[in-house]
Parts: sequence; C-alpha cells; structure tokens
Amino acid sequence: MNPESPRVEKIRQALQSLRPSKLVIVDESYRHAGHAGARDGRGHFAVEVVSEEFRGLAPLAMHRKVYEAVGGLMQTDIHALSIKASAPG
Repeated sequence: MNPESPRVEKIRQALQSLRPSKLVIVDESYRHAGHAGARDGRGHFAVEVVSEEFRGLAPLAMHRKVYEAVGGLMQTDIHALSIKASAPG
C-alpha cells in the first residue's frame, strides 16, 4: 500500500466536514514541476467529492463548499485545485 503524502492527508481531513460518501484526492504536483506557482512549495491537486451536502446545489455552489472546507490550505499547501463535485446518484 502506498501511504498518502502529508498534504493529501490534510486535504482529506479538511474535506471530512462535507461527510463525503466518495472522496478521491490525486496529487498532480509532479506534472507542474518548474511551473511558477509550484515554486512556493504548494501543490496541484485534483479531488472528486460525492456528498449529500451537494444535493440541490448548482456546480458553482458545490465548488464553493469545497473551497470553504479546505480553507487555509489554499494559502499553505494548495496552489491549484481541480474539483469534481456531485451529490450521490
């Protein structure tokens, strides 16, 4: 088993507030080596979140909820975040 990076674990913990039924986090930082935004040490991540918290929300509102959940990590650990969010079903 491949252990998660500390950043992925921080993101996972932050997104637990959404009570996801599915949560996939992929660290894509390696794809951005040398990119100006990667120089500050923050990473590029893709997340897929399925949660009842998103039921009835427009896609923009779902993304806002994800950004609210990760909060300060956008300043310390995350440079870019690709989001796929949906309600179950």
